Amino acid sequence: MKFWVESGDGKRAVDLYSDEGFKLAAELWLKASCHRKLMYEPTWLGIPIIQYPNDIVMMQELIWKLRPDVIVETGVAHGGAAILYASILELIGKGEVIGIDIEIRKYNDIAIRSHPLSKRITLIEENSTGNKAVERIRGIVEAKRTVLVALDSNHSRAHVLREMELYGPFVTQGSYMVVMDGAQEMMWSLPEGKKEWREDNPLKAIEEFVAGNDEWRIDTYYNRLEVTSNPKGFLQKVGARK
Repeated sequence: MKFWVESGDGKRAVDLYSDEGFKLAAELWLKASCHRKLMYEPTWLGIPIIQYPNDIVMMQELIWKLRPDVIVETGVAHGGAAILYASILELIGKGEVIGIDIEIRKYNDIAIRSHPLSKRITLIEENSTGNKAVERIRGIVEAKRTVLVALDSNHSRAHVLREMELYGPFVTQGSYMVVMDGAQEMMWSLPEGKKEWREDNPLKAIEEFVAGNDEWRIDTYYNRLEVTSNPKGFLQKVGARK
């Protein structure tokens, strides 16, 4: 089976079952599903999570493998991701989630705090790049053996890069910093997209952060399902925590 691709060089046929065809099909599905806002459909244990199922599964794999003592999440939204992380930690039998957001709306706060897994979640209402949040996190994680960080707040290039600079040092050697929504780079061309997204996105921040930095490596294993909102988003720390 083939489909036609049109670019500046004209039209050409691509075999759906080739590596190129698979990647293009995944990108097209991601764009079409984003346009239909399908990422808002899933819930985790009753709480909206705003992630694609593939990415939910990959985070589950990573947490189960690492068995972290602390998961630091920037960007809480409805709280579904915090509940996801807490549910895996509950099965492991240890660990806590620290959720940071500049604004935690009252109904989301109530839903999270009244959830059966709330005992493993601490919420901090602060700017994730502000001194108060960073110093509070430092005090929590400095003695922990395994720390995992997930960045999912403001998706501008500058903000994500600043979060990576601030929270990267908290990640323990061998663990990960997961940077969400780098796929924003390809969403600029959607009917509701913004042209600035082509350059102003988390993926550009990731590429800038890792360029010439041998302390981190991009682990593509967790992008192997191809349909992902987090391309190049799983960064493993191969250097020691400073």
